[in-house]
Amino acid sequence: MSVPLYQAKAEFFRMLGHPVRIRVLELLQDGPLPVRDLLAAIEVEPSGLSQQLAVLRRSGIVTSTREGSTVVYELAGGDVADLMRAARRILTEMLAGQGELLEELREAEVAAR
Repeated sequence: MSVPLYQAKAEFFRMLGHPVRIRVLELLQDGPLPVRDLLAAIEVEPSGLSQQLAVLRRSGIVTSTREGSTVVYELAGGDVADLMRAARRILTEMLAGQGELLEELREAEVAAR
């Protein structure tokens, strides 16, 4: 029995639902990075980063290659970078809408005085 598409999408978004994973994906949008650079950019213990990278690798959203003693990560495909940009646009629109609502509430409060 196959999993319904909506359930598979929910699992996908659940996999993305961790701040460290999102930060890793954002950093990898500009190209491959070694683990040491990811660690320098993300305030997390090495074991925590390793755990989150493993989740992303198992899901197939990132790939890793070893260059000597260095492990380098990169996005598995361009669609992930597109998704991160789309999320940023959606969030910006949502926050702009909240800002407008907040301004309306403040104006209503002043008018009620």
